[in-house]
Amino acid sequence: MRFISANLNGIRSAASKGFFEWLPEQKADALGVQEVKAQDEHVAGVYCSSGQLQGHFHYAEKKGYSGVGLYTREEPSDLILGFGVEEFDKEGRWVEKRFDKPGRKLSLISCYFPSGSSGPERQEAKFRFLDAMYPHLMALKAEREFILVGDVNIAHKEIDLKNWKGNLKNSGFLPEERAWVSKLIGPDEGGLVDVFRTLNDKPEQYTWWSNRGQAYAKNVGWRLDYHFATPALAALAKREQIYTAQKFSDHAPLTIDYDFKL
Repeated sequence: MRFISANLNGIRSAASKGFFEWLPEQKADALGVQEVKAQDEHVAGVYCSSGQLQGHFHYAEKKGYSGVGLYTREEPSDLILGFGVEEFDKEGRWVEKRFDKPGRKLSLISCYFPSGSSGPERQEAKFRFLDAMYPHLMALKAEREFILVGDVNIAHKEIDLKNWKGNLKNSGFLPEERAWVSKLIGPDEGGLVDVFRTLNDKPEQYTWWSNRGQAYAKNVGWRLDYHFATPALAALAKREQIYTAQKFSDHAPLTIDYDFKL
């Protein structure tokens, strides 16, 4: 199963830059997108499918803001929009497809974590989101296997951003945020797996670049996009790729191949 995660920074914007021409060439089985920045009136009949991939979306109430989508070849056994916290469900941050069969409970999820970079108020919202998300993921892990892909808006370790020294007090690299990720993937705590890092331990593996200066050209980036998986599924990961040959948004698509079928 090939699973791609891509923050589009606007589905219409990414489409105008060739995203949906690139997508069929990838032969993906699943695609999670974030920051759709559109409503059903813009997506239905236009961006709701791509070849055999059928998309389902969780839109923000506020127009032109947030929103996530999840495209899959296979029909899910169940579809869940939102994770049960009204403040964030209004912002369109969670779409989950379940592919349950006798003897197997399995979910694929596309999720968009809040950014706190616009000011203290949004940073406080981000902390509330993290506080709510951790127990939700633990409850999910207790009952099923899953892979969550998305823009987490946190660089976990110093290796995960170019200018870590200059960002120690900035949203996305705050000690509390990094500790949250450590707890989530700690083998004795949350027990989930940062799948990309099981396959690639090299530095300068970034998925987001500021539009300021020449950050993209100079590869002054951050690794903000993740695949978090339960250990059994993470163990089936075989290959990873951050695609940078074309630029569809300020994020690069992150692809991981897993040795299982939906």
